[in-house]
Amino acid sequence: MKQRLSQLPAPALAGVVREQHTRSAVAAVKNCLYGGADMIDLHLSCLEQTDTESLRRIICASTLPVLALNYNNTYDWQDARLSEEERINSLLRAVAAGAAGIDMQGYTYHLPSKEHFCGSDRYSFTKGDPKEIVTEEAVIAKQCALIEQVHAMGAEVLLSCHPGIPMNAEQVTELARFLEQRKPDIIKIVTKAETEEDLIESFRTMATLKKEVGTPVSYHASGAAGSLSRIVNPMLGGQIIFCVDRYDRGSTMEQLDLRTVRSVVDGMKKLR
Repeated sequence: MKQRLSQLPAPALAGVVREQHTRSAVAAVKNCLYGGADMIDLHLSCLEQTDTESLRRIICASTLPVLALNYNNTYDWQDARLSEEERINSLLRAVAAGAAGIDMQGYTYHLPSKEHFCGSDRYSFTKGDPKEIVTEEAVIAKQCALIEQVHAMGAEVLLSCHPGIPMNAEQVTELARFLEQRKPDIIKIVTKAETEEDLIESFRTMATLKKEVGTPVSYHASGAAGSLSRIVNPMLGGQIIFCVDRYDRGSTMEQLDLRTVRSVVDGMKKLR
């Protein structure tokens, strides 16, 4: 039986699979296994076929737990133009096909929040027009119902937010606690680091999250100054490091090389 995502020893190395075809996705999964991954991060919107049987072929190729996500981007980073119903149904098909969990984005059931904050500005984390954050109770209730549905199917939920702006430790911690109320199994937050000061603040943020949030949290900063947070923050207690086994035109270039990260993490464990 594959291990639950939330119970993987931290930091868990996720081999990211962004492929167009079922067979190439199976090959990418196997390469991630041999590259030292602890889990697979499968991008559904890149695949041309996401019927249950095709997804089962990919997921069954992995001896590791698979996290399914649908960010509505094609392999070539174009808008996949999926409706919310189509996007969510693809995640549920992945669970039916054997995925250990889904990545439910913070804007789920409220697409305007994908690009701008639309709610009442009454929290520290709502300052500065963050993306993917919903405070409307009716939307949150629908998200909670989806989380319960996935749990009833025997899978877990990673609840992710990519605010796209710099945030301090207090703001991120309040956001994590706010998201935690929806009862996800893992929380993922990605802020932005535009300066060295932002990067240093991300380290303080991760240390604070580890102390003050009970749910496992994966946190790092994107942006020009954020790359170091992708490896340092997991060593400070972050749950997941998202890695690329082999870079190609469909890769997220900011993500770290799987084999290099495996070597670094294993080396750091020897020093503890």
